[in-house]
Amino acid sequence: MASKTLPYLFSTLLFLLQLQFSAGQTEVKAAYWFPGTGLSVSSIDSTLFTHLFCAFADLDQTIYQVTISASNSAQFSTFTQTVQQKNPSVKTLLSIGGGDAVAPTFASMAGQASTRKSFIDSSIQLARANNFHGLDLDWEYPSTATEFTNLGLLLNEWRAAVANEATSSGNTPLLLVAAFFYSSNYYGLSYPIQAITNSLDWVNVMAYDFTSPFSWSTAPNLTGAPAALYNPTSQVSGDSGIAAWIQAGVSAKKLVLGVPFYGYAWRLVNANDNGIFAPANGAALSDAITYNEIKDFIAQNSDTTTVYNSTFVTNYCYSGTTWIGYDDTQSISTKVTYAKGKGLLGYFAWQVGQDKDFVLSQTASSAWGA
Repeated sequence: MASKTLPYLFSTLLFLLQLQFSAGQTEVKAAYWFPGTGLSVSSIDSTLFTHLFCAFADLDQTIYQVTISASNSAQFSTFTQTVQQKNPSVKTLLSIGGGDAVAPTFASMAGQASTRKSFIDSSIQLARANNFHGLDLDWEYPSTATEFTNLGLLLNEWRAAVANEATSSGNTPLLLVAAFFYSSNYYGLSYPIQAITNSLDWVNVMAYDFTSPFSWSTAPNLTGAPAALYNPTSQVSGDSGIAAWIQAGVSAKKLVLGVPFYGYAWRLVNANDNGIFAPANGAALSDAITYNEIKDFIAQNSDTTTVYNSTFVTNYCYSGTTWIGYDDTQSISTKVTYAKGKGLLGYFAWQVGQDKDFVLSQTASSAWGA
């Protein structure tokens, strides 16, 4: 009897501990910070946020331990202390991964219990050593059914390890978050919903990069809303993604809506045909264009026309044959109001260094309210 009762009691206590810290998050007003964007950590207006993500820690391809590069060590180690000078209550999370280049390494790591343990233990140690309040997984993306199954195992084992570490150390448990695809279904493959519900404090729903002028887009030669909240022509939208997550079984209170502080620039075929879905000859610029750069483009080109489209909930502008789809104050405010109205936990932005004079961050914070 005792041999059965003790594991039961332990699992019950673990479950209650999970509920305790999960229930502690009442709202999330967040943004990622990424080095090299021209915004120093000390310049972040942390009063506009409840949580800030420091991106990115690396995953060693051989031993599967989480590390911080030497070039980022000084900024990452003082990140929490620095942003709390302006806002002592802001919570910080160390983000791991980022981008599709590290996806194969994540897949290899998650495939075995021993390598998952290496990842998990090193992540917790690194977060504590650098005074972060939590950890954020950015695996873009698992691409097979086996990888999604392994993701579920990783999340469950990570949560158990975080709970055990908190119990043994007496510390507040680390937050555990992940940035996932905009929908619970990734091209026919389903995220491990039960593990997500049991193990994560919340999911950062990446409701952006729906379209672009680049080859990875489904329609690079048609202008579009890169982060449409609604889309009357397809199911690819922020609203459809949120609905899919909730229908799959993830509580709205575990979902945080992502918004971009950047856009994409197309080259119009005809300067006079300049609406959404206008024909284009690919990209006007070689990469994404930050909100800082978009506002500079508008200021430097006096003939620029700016438009807010409430059907898609997007902004766009055009000058000559250059057409830029992006989020400005109107679309950001509408999206944040939507998130609150849907009962979501909050919103996050990629990324704060792209936000000229914190205009979008201020708009988002005001739209959410106190």
